[in-house]
Amino acid sequence: MQDIQIITLFNKTFQQAYNTRLVSGGEEPEYIPADNRVEYHRIIYKQDYIASALHEIAHWCIAGEVRRQQHDYGYWYIPDGRNQQQQAEFESVESKSQALEWVFSNACKRQFVISVDNLDNDQSRFDGAKLNFKHNIVEQARRYCQGGLNTRASLWCRELNNEVDVGELEPPHYLNKANYSLDTLR
Repeated sequence: MQDIQIITLFNKTFQQAYNTRLVSGGEEPEYIPADNRVEYHRIIYKQDYIASALHEIAHWCIAGEVRRQQHDYGYWYIPDGRNQQQQAEFESVESKSQALEWVFSNACKRQFVISVDNLDNDQSRFDGAKLNFKHNIVEQARRYCQGGLNTRASLWCRELNNEVDVGELEPPHYLNKANYSLDTLR
């Protein structure tokens, strides 16, 4: 799947019903709700990275109606250089979105790579936390498989899956718990 394909697919799927468009080329990922200058909500993903698009779409799928009316869904963000406590807070929020990104990646047959998003810090100090983060992502992905996905996430998975035409029978491969383990997480 290429950059233009994901934009076209997302916009075809969600633009009319949710007044939301996917936009490529941002310096940083960002969600901007509609305002008096732009009449539609924008999910902006970093440069032309499909993984960034899938991740930002995961945030959008998780966010409820009230959060989707706020810039970046009203969440805090501390850039690179977070201390251990700040990193732990980041990971507690990110485990859900990264697990959903993993499900999306499986739906379109792309490799998922975990992101600690804290490259300026000495990662050796966070090795134990990173393993815990991985466990949380695996467990959340399995919960998505067991409990199902919300309406937007489910629709997006089906659209991604149809786009790559994997031709599998129900239940879809991306909802198979066996596909989510520490062994398969990079």
